[in-house]
Amino acid sequence: MIVDKLSNARSYSALGGGIVAALDYLRKTDFSALAPGRYELDGDKLYALVQQYDSKPREQGRLEAHRRYIDVQYVAEGAERMGYGNVDDLKVVTEYDGTKDALFLQGESDFVVMHAGSFAVFWPQDAHMPGIALQAPQRVKKVVLKVLKNL
Repeated sequence: MIVDKLSNARSYSALGGGIVAALDYLRKTDFSALAPGRYELDGDKLYALVQQYDSKPREQGRLEAHRRYIDVQYVAEGAERMGYGNVDDLKVVTEYDGTKDALFLQGESDFVVMHAGSFAVFWPQDAHMPGIALQAPQRVKKVVLKVLKNL
């Protein structure tokens, strides 16, 4: 897992391929005028999901992980807490669904605060719980880039 500010995105050029393309897209795009939805950058190899929602209480959150895609999650507006835990340290509660590229887990997780302008990168071993409110729910605009693992 990586957590950083988008202003430091060039520091991750050694990761190459899809991660660099995702971070470049985030740096070059004005999300204030972009409506929620799916935006294809390279077909199913790299695409963006622009989301707008109210953050939720911790009790409503679920840890999720993916096998085919790496998530690059960028907070464009607002702030949220995001849970993190290694898949190996958690208990699977919903088996992997290949059509949704998701499995759900439970267990102890750490949390980071994601303010507008920050991003996180989650590999398949990184379970994550997005969208958690800081003190009270607030409106968040987030961009999730899905990067095919072998891109």
